[in-house]
Amino acid sequence: MTTSKRDYYDILEIPKGSSEEEIKKAFRKLALKYHPDRNKASGAEGKFKEINEAYQVLSDTEKRQIYDKFGHDAVSGSRSAKGFDGFENFGGVGDIFDAFFGGGGGNTSNRQQVHQGSDLQTAITINFEESVFGTESEIQIQRIEKCFHCKGNKNEPGTDTPRCTPCNGSGQVRRSQQSVFGQFVQVGNCSTCNGRGKIINTPCSECSGNGRTRKKRKLSVAIPAGIETDTQIRLTGEGEASIDGGPPGDLFLHISVTPHEYFNRKKYDIHSIRNINISQAALGDKIRVQTLEGEIELTIPKGTQNGRNFRLKGQGIVHLNSNKRGDHIVSITVKTPEDLTNSQEEILKELSNTLEDPDNELNTNAKSWFSKIKDSINKED
Repeated sequence: MTTSKRDYYDILEIPKGSSEEEIKKAFRKLALKYHPDRNKASGAEGKFKEINEAYQVLSDTEKRQIYDKFGHDAVSGSRSAKGFDGFENFGGVGDIFDAFFGGGGGNTSNRQQVHQGSDLQTAITINFEESVFGTESEIQIQRIEKCFHCKGNKNEPGTDTPRCTPCNGSGQVRRSQQSVFGQFVQVGNCSTCNGRGKIINTPCSECSGNGRTRKKRKLSVAIPAGIETDTQIRLTGEGEASIDGGPPGDLFLHISVTPHEYFNRKKYDIHSIRNINISQAALGDKIRVQTLEGEIELTIPKGTQNGRNFRLKGQGIVHLNSNKRGDHIVSITVKTPEDLTNSQEEILKELSNTLEDPDNELNTNAKSWFSKIKDSINKED
Protein backbone atom coordinates (compact mmCIF):
# COMPACT_ATOMS: atom_id res chain seq x y z
CA MET A 1 0.00 0.00 0.00
CA THR A 2 1.50 3.33 -1.00
CA THR A 3 1.71 6.39 1.19
CA SER A 4 -0.27 8.47 -1.34
CA LYS A 5 -2.69 7.94 -4.20
CA ARG A 6 -1.50 11.06 -5.97
CA ASP A 7 -0.13 10.56 -9.46
CA TYR A 8 3.63 9.99 -9.35
CA TYR A 9 4.18 12.38 -12.26
CA ASP A 10 2.28 15.10 -10.42
CA ILE A 11 4.35 14.46 -7.31
CA LEU A 12 7.57 15.04 -9.27
CA GLU A 13 5.93 17.92 -11.17
CA ILE A 14 6.73 16.46 -14.62
CA PRO A 15 4.61 15.37 -17.62
CA LYS A 16 3.96 11.68 -18.24
CA GLY A 17 6.31 11.38 -21.21
CA SER A 18 9.38 12.79 -19.39
CA SER A 19 12.79 11.27 -20.08
CA GLU A 20 14.94 9.50 -17.48
CA GLU A 21 17.14 12.59 -17.23
CA GLU A 22 14.12 14.83 -16.64
CA ILE A 23 12.83 12.46 -13.93
CA LYS A 24 16.19 12.44 -12.23
CA LYS A 25 16.54 16.25 -12.46
CA ALA A 26 13.05 16.78 -11.01
CA PHE A 27 13.77 14.39 -8.15
CA ARG A 28 17.02 16.13 -7.29
CA LYS A 29 15.33 19.52 -7.18
CA LEU A 30 12.44 18.39 -4.96
CA ALA A 31 14.61 16.19 -2.76
CA LEU A 32 16.82 19.16 -1.96
CA LYS A 33 13.79 21.29 -1.17
CA TYR A 34 12.11 18.82 1.20
CA HIS A 35 15.01 16.85 2.69
CA PRO A 36 14.59 16.75 6.52
CA ASP A 37 18.15 17.99 7.10
CA ARG A 38 17.28 21.18 5.25
CA ASN A 39 13.56 21.71 5.64
CA LYS A 40 12.29 21.67 9.23
CA ALA A 41 8.72 22.60 8.32
CA SER A 42 5.89 20.33 9.42
CA GLY A 43 5.17 17.72 6.78
CA ALA A 44 8.46 18.13 4.95
CA GLU A 45 9.67 14.62 5.83
CA GLY A 46 6.40 13.07 4.63
CA LYS A 47 6.67 15.04 1.40
CA PHE A 48 10.25 13.84 0.96
CA LYS A 49 9.19 10.19 1.37
CA GLU A 50 6.41 10.73 -1.17
CA ILE A 51 8.90 12.18 -3.66
CA ASN A 52 11.23 9.26 -3.00
CA GLU A 53 8.43 6.75 -3.60
CA ALA A 54 7.54 8.34 -6.92
CA TYR A 55 11.14 8.36 -8.02
CA GLN A 56 11.68 4.70 -7.11
CA VAL A 57 8.92 3.71 -9.49
CA LEU A 58 9.46 6.17 -12.33
CA SER A 59 13.24 5.78 -12.41
CA ASP A 60 12.87 1.99 -12.95
CA THR A 61 11.94 1.31 -16.60
CA GLU A 62 10.04 -1.91 -15.84
CA LYS A 63 8.13 -0.51 -12.87
CA ARG A 64 7.32 2.64 -14.78
CA GLN A 65 5.79 0.65 -17.66
CA ILE A 66 3.65 -1.32 -15.21
CA TYR A 67 2.59 1.87 -13.38
CA ASP A 68 1.72 3.66 -16.65
CA LYS A 69 -0.47 0.70 -17.71
CA PHE A 70 -2.10 -0.46 -14.47
CA GLY A 71 -1.61 2.34 -11.90
CA HIS A 72 -0.73 2.31 -8.17
CA ASP A 73 -2.08 -1.14 -7.32
CA ALA A 74 0.18 -2.85 -9.82
CA VAL A 75 3.31 -1.47 -8.16
CA SER A 76 2.10 -1.80 -4.58
CA GLY A 77 5.06 -2.66 -2.36
CA SER A 78 7.56 -1.19 -4.80
CA ARG A 79 8.24 1.74 -2.49
CA SER A 80 11.80 1.05 -1.53
CA ALA A 81 13.71 2.75 1.27
CA LYS A 82 16.82 2.61 -0.82
CA GLY A 83 16.66 6.17 -2.08
CA PHE A 84 15.77 7.57 1.32
CA ASP A 85 18.55 5.56 2.96
CA GLY A 86 20.89 6.91 0.36
CA PHE A 87 20.19 10.39 1.66
CA GLU A 88 20.58 9.32 5.26
CA ASN A 89 24.14 8.22 4.50
CA PHE A 90 24.99 11.85 3.82
CA GLY A 91 26.48 13.85 6.67
CA GLY A 92 23.95 16.65 6.23
CA VAL A 93 22.70 19.26 3.81
CA GLY A 94 26.20 20.22 2.73
CA ASP A 95 26.88 16.63 1.64
CA ILE A 96 23.64 16.57 -0.35
CA PHE A 97 24.79 19.62 -2.31
CA ASP A 98 28.20 18.03 -2.75
CA ALA A 99 26.68 14.91 -4.24
CA PHE A 100 24.47 16.94 -6.59
CA PHE A 101 26.99 19.51 -7.71
CA GLY A 102 30.37 17.88 -7.05
CA GLY A 103 31.33 20.16 -4.18
CA GLY A 104 32.72 17.44 -1.96
CA GLY A 105 32.52 14.16 -3.83
CA GLY A 106 36.02 14.34 -5.22
CA ASN A 107 37.08 17.88 -4.44
CA THR A 108 37.31 17.76 -0.66
CA SER A 109 40.59 19.15 0.64
CA ASN A 110 43.17 16.52 1.52
CA ARG A 111 44.42 18.51 4.45
CA GLN A 112 43.95 17.15 7.93
CA GLN A 113 40.88 18.47 9.69
CA VAL A 114 42.12 20.38 12.72
CA HIS A 115 40.23 21.69 15.72
CA GLN A 116 40.63 24.76 17.90
CA GLY A 117 41.80 24.24 21.46
CA SER A 118 39.39 24.56 24.36
CA ASP A 119 38.42 27.93 25.80
CA LEU A 120 39.18 28.79 29.43
CA GLN A 121 37.50 31.11 31.92
CA THR A 122 38.82 32.82 35.03
CA ALA A 123 37.86 35.79 37.23
CA ILE A 124 39.56 38.85 38.69
CA THR A 125 38.47 41.49 41.21
CA ILE A 126 39.59 45.12 40.91
CA ASN A 127 38.77 48.19 42.98
CA PHE A 128 36.56 51.08 41.91
CA GLU A 129 39.40 53.43 40.93
CA GLU A 130 41.04 50.73 38.78
CA SER A 131 37.78 50.22 36.91
CA VAL A 132 37.50 53.97 36.32
CA PHE A 133 41.05 54.74 35.21
CA GLY A 134 42.15 51.30 33.91
CA THR A 135 44.98 49.17 35.23
CA GLU A 136 47.49 46.45 34.43
CA SER A 137 46.71 43.25 36.36
CA GLU A 138 48.52 39.95 36.64
CA ILE A 139 46.55 36.71 36.64
CA GLN A 140 47.66 33.11 37.09
CA ILE A 141 46.05 30.24 35.23
CA GLN A 142 46.60 26.54 34.57
CA ARG A 143 46.24 25.50 30.97
CA ILE A 144 47.20 22.79 28.51
CA GLU A 145 49.98 23.99 26.23
CA LYS A 146 51.94 22.58 23.33
CA CYS A 147 54.67 20.32 24.69
CA PHE A 148 57.94 22.27 24.85
CA HIS A 149 60.00 19.07 24.38
CA CYS A 150 58.50 17.74 21.16
CA LYS A 151 56.93 21.06 20.11
CA GLY A 152 53.59 19.33 19.70
CA ASN A 153 54.87 16.69 17.25
CA LYS A 154 54.15 13.90 19.80
CA ASN A 155 57.27 11.87 18.99
CA GLU A 156 60.58 11.88 20.86
CA PRO A 157 62.79 14.46 19.11
CA GLY A 158 65.27 12.82 16.73
CA THR A 159 63.23 9.62 16.25
CA ASP A 160 61.81 8.47 12.93
CA THR A 161 58.14 8.89 12.08
CA PRO A 162 57.48 6.67 9.04
CA ARG A 163 54.74 7.56 6.62
CA CYS A 164 51.34 6.01 7.29
CA THR A 165 50.65 3.28 4.74
CA PRO A 166 46.81 3.23 4.70
CA CYS A 167 46.57 6.93 3.82
CA ASN A 168 49.93 7.11 2.04
CA GLY A 169 51.01 9.94 4.31
CA SER A 170 48.10 12.25 3.45
CA GLY A 171 46.30 11.81 6.77
CA GLN A 172 43.08 11.32 4.80
CA VAL A 173 41.21 8.31 3.52
CA ARG A 174 38.43 8.13 0.94
CA ARG A 175 35.28 6.08 1.44
CA SER A 176 33.00 5.29 -1.47
CA GLN A 177 29.24 5.06 -1.01
CA GLN A 178 26.42 4.24 -3.34
CA SER A 179 23.38 6.51 -3.49
CA VAL A 180 20.43 7.06 -5.80
CA PHE A 181 22.67 9.41 -7.75
CA GLY A 182 25.43 6.90 -8.22
CA GLN A 183 28.70 6.55 -6.40
CA PHE A 184 30.14 9.39 -4.36
CA VAL A 185 33.22 9.70 -2.20
CA GLN A 186 33.61 10.99 1.34
CA VAL A 187 36.98 12.05 2.75
CA GLY A 188 37.91 11.83 6.43
CA ASN A 189 40.87 11.54 8.78
CA CYS A 190 42.79 8.28 8.65
CA SER A 191 42.01 6.18 11.72
CA THR A 192 45.45 4.57 11.71
CA CYS A 193 47.45 7.78 12.12
CA ASN A 194 44.59 10.00 13.34
CA GLY A 195 45.09 12.35 10.44
CA ARG A 196 48.81 12.95 11.07
CA GLY A 197 50.03 11.10 7.98
CA LYS A 198 52.83 9.52 9.99
CA ILE A 199 53.27 6.74 12.53
CA ILE A 200 54.75 7.56 15.93
CA ASN A 201 56.83 4.61 17.12
CA THR A 202 58.62 6.48 19.92
CA PRO A 203 56.27 8.79 21.81
CA CYS A 204 57.66 11.95 23.41
CA SER A 205 59.12 11.20 26.84
CA GLU A 206 57.77 14.45 28.26
CA CYS A 207 54.12 14.31 27.13
CA SER A 208 53.86 10.54 26.42
CA GLY A 209 52.93 11.22 22.84
CA ASN A 210 50.05 13.56 23.65
CA GLY A 211 51.76 16.62 22.21
CA ARG A 212 50.50 18.77 25.11
CA THR A 213 51.33 19.35 28.78
CA ARG A 214 49.62 21.22 31.61
CA LYS A 215 51.42 24.37 32.79
CA LYS A 216 50.93 27.23 35.23
CA ARG A 217 51.16 30.61 33.54
CA LYS A 218 51.17 34.23 34.71
CA LEU A 219 49.62 36.66 32.27
CA SER A 220 49.64 40.45 32.35
CA VAL A 221 46.23 41.82 31.36
CA ALA A 222 45.43 45.42 30.43
CA ILE A 223 42.10 46.39 32.00
CA PRO A 224 40.63 49.29 29.99
CA ALA A 225 39.41 52.48 31.66
CA GLY A 226 35.66 52.61 32.20
CA ILE A 227 35.07 48.86 32.50
CA GLU A 228 32.01 47.78 34.52
CA THR A 229 31.53 44.93 36.95
CA ASP A 230 30.41 41.62 35.41
CA THR A 231 32.10 42.54 32.14
CA GLN A 232 33.95 39.77 30.31
CA ILE A 233 37.23 40.33 28.46
CA ARG A 234 38.22 37.91 25.71
CA LEU A 235 41.94 37.16 25.40
CA THR A 236 42.34 35.59 21.98
CA GLY A 237 44.71 32.65 21.77
CA GLU A 238 45.32 32.43 25.53
CA GLY A 239 43.21 29.28 26.00
CA GLU A 240 44.33 25.67 25.72
CA ALA A 241 46.42 24.21 22.90
CA SER A 242 44.72 22.17 20.19
CA ILE A 243 45.19 18.43 20.25
CA ASP A 244 45.83 18.20 16.51
CA GLY A 245 47.77 21.33 15.60
CA GLY A 246 44.84 23.72 15.29
CA PRO A 247 44.77 27.22 16.80
CA PRO A 248 44.64 27.58 20.61
CA GLY A 249 41.40 28.44 22.36
CA ASP A 250 40.60 31.77 24.01
CA LEU A 251 40.65 32.90 27.64
CA PHE A 252 37.58 34.71 29.01
CA LEU A 253 38.28 36.98 32.00
CA HIS A 254 35.30 37.90 34.19
CA ILE A 255 35.67 41.29 35.89
CA SER A 256 34.25 42.10 39.33
CA VAL A 257 34.52 45.63 40.78
CA THR A 258 34.39 46.30 44.53
CA PRO A 259 31.98 49.06 45.67
CA HIS A 260 33.31 52.52 46.58
CA GLU A 261 32.86 54.17 49.97
CA TYR A 262 31.41 57.40 48.53
CA PHE A 263 30.66 56.94 44.85
CA ASN A 264 27.98 54.99 43.04
CA ARG A 265 28.18 54.30 39.33
CA LYS A 266 25.24 54.48 36.92
CA LYS A 267 26.38 53.76 33.38
CA TYR A 268 29.13 56.38 32.87
CA ASP A 269 27.94 58.86 35.51
CA ILE A 270 29.20 59.08 39.11
CA HIS A 271 26.70 59.76 41.90
CA SER A 272 27.58 60.96 45.40
CA ILE A 273 25.74 62.49 48.37
CA ARG A 274 26.84 65.64 50.23
CA ASN A 275 25.26 66.66 53.54
CA ILE A 276 24.73 70.33 54.45
CA ASN A 277 22.95 71.97 57.39
CA ILE A 278 19.78 74.05 57.25
CA SER A 279 21.67 77.33 57.47
CA GLN A 280 23.86 76.46 54.50
CA ALA A 281 20.76 75.47 52.55
CA ALA A 282 18.93 78.68 53.42
CA LEU A 283 21.79 81.17 53.09
CA GLY A 284 23.99 79.42 50.57
CA ASP A 285 27.61 78.47 51.02
CA LYS A 286 30.79 77.19 49.39
CA ILE A 287 31.52 73.55 50.26
CA ARG A 288 34.22 71.00 49.41
CA VAL A 289 33.13 67.99 47.35
CA GLN A 290 35.13 64.82 46.69
CA THR A 291 35.37 63.82 43.00
CA LEU A 292 37.35 61.23 41.05
CA GLU A 293 40.03 63.84 40.42
CA GLY A 294 40.18 65.06 44.04
CA GLU A 295 38.35 67.74 46.02
CA ILE A 296 36.74 70.72 44.32
CA GLU A 297 34.77 73.73 45.60
CA LEU A 298 31.03 73.69 44.93
CA THR A 299 28.83 76.76 45.36
CA ILE A 300 25.53 76.10 47.13
CA PRO A 301 23.04 78.84 46.24
CA LYS A 302 20.71 80.21 48.91
CA GLY A 303 17.39 78.45 49.24
CA THR A 304 18.78 75.06 48.15
CA GLN A 305 16.20 72.35 48.78
CA ASN A 306 16.80 68.86 50.08
CA GLY A 307 17.53 66.41 47.25
CA ARG A 308 18.75 69.01 44.75
CA ASN A 309 21.29 67.68 42.26
CA PHE A 310 24.39 69.48 40.99
CA ARG A 311 25.90 68.14 37.77
CA LEU A 312 29.67 68.37 37.30
CA LYS A 313 30.10 68.03 33.54
CA GLY A 314 32.86 65.73 32.33
CA GLN A 315 33.78 64.58 35.84
CA GLY A 316 32.40 61.03 35.40
CA ILE A 317 33.75 57.84 33.87
CA VAL A 318 35.45 57.46 30.50
CA HIS A 319 33.41 55.61 27.88
CA LEU A 320 35.08 52.38 26.80
CA ASN A 321 37.30 52.91 23.75
CA SER A 322 36.48 56.61 23.69
CA ASN A 323 37.65 59.94 25.15
CA LYS A 324 34.07 60.87 26.07
CA ARG A 325 33.33 61.11 29.81
CA GLY A 326 30.18 61.01 31.83
CA ASP A 327 29.24 63.47 34.58
CA HIS A 328 29.45 63.56 38.37
CA ILE A 329 26.09 64.21 40.00
CA VAL A 330 26.17 65.51 43.59
CA SER A 331 22.91 65.09 45.51
CA ILE A 332 22.39 67.50 48.42
CA THR A 333 20.90 66.26 51.66
CA VAL A 334 19.82 68.96 54.11
CA LYS A 335 20.38 67.54 57.57
CA THR A 336 18.02 68.65 60.32
CA PRO A 337 19.75 68.81 63.71
CA GLU A 338 18.60 66.12 66.12
CA ASP A 339 20.30 67.24 69.35
CA LEU A 340 20.10 71.02 69.81
CA THR A 341 21.65 73.00 72.63
CA ASN A 342 19.44 75.32 74.64
CA SER A 343 20.82 78.35 72.86
CA GLN A 344 20.19 76.78 69.45
CA GLU A 345 16.61 75.97 70.41
CA GLU A 346 16.03 79.58 71.49
CA ILE A 347 17.47 80.88 68.22
CA LEU A 348 15.19 78.56 66.18
CA LYS A 349 12.13 79.60 68.21
CA GLU A 350 12.87 83.26 67.54
CA LEU A 351 13.53 82.42 63.88
CA SER A 352 10.14 80.75 63.49
CA ASN A 353 8.49 83.99 64.59
CA THR A 354 10.28 85.94 61.85
CA LEU A 355 9.22 83.61 59.08
CA GLU A 356 6.05 84.70 57.36
CA ASP A 357 4.95 82.79 54.27
CA PRO A 358 7.32 79.77 53.69
CA ASP A 359 6.95 80.30 49.94
CA ASN A 360 8.37 83.82 50.09
CA GLU A 361 12.02 84.77 50.15
CA LEU A 362 13.71 85.20 53.51
CA ASN A 363 13.20 88.58 55.10
CA THR A 364 16.01 90.51 56.74
CA ASN A 365 15.25 89.28 60.26
CA ALA A 366 15.11 85.63 59.12
CA LYS A 367 18.49 85.95 57.43
CA SER A 368 19.90 87.36 60.64
CA TRP A 369 18.61 84.45 62.69
CA PHE A 370 19.90 81.87 60.16
CA SER A 371 23.31 83.49 60.42
CA LYS A 372 23.14 83.07 64.18
CA ILE A 373 22.16 79.39 63.72
CA LYS A 374 25.06 78.88 61.34
CA ASP A 375 27.52 80.50 63.73
CA SER A 376 26.13 78.43 66.59
CA ILE A 377 26.42 75.18 64.67
CA ASN A 378 29.96 75.99 63.57
CA LYS A 379 30.89 76.90 67.15
CA GLU A 380 29.50 73.56 68.41
CA ASP A 381 31.50 71.71 65.74
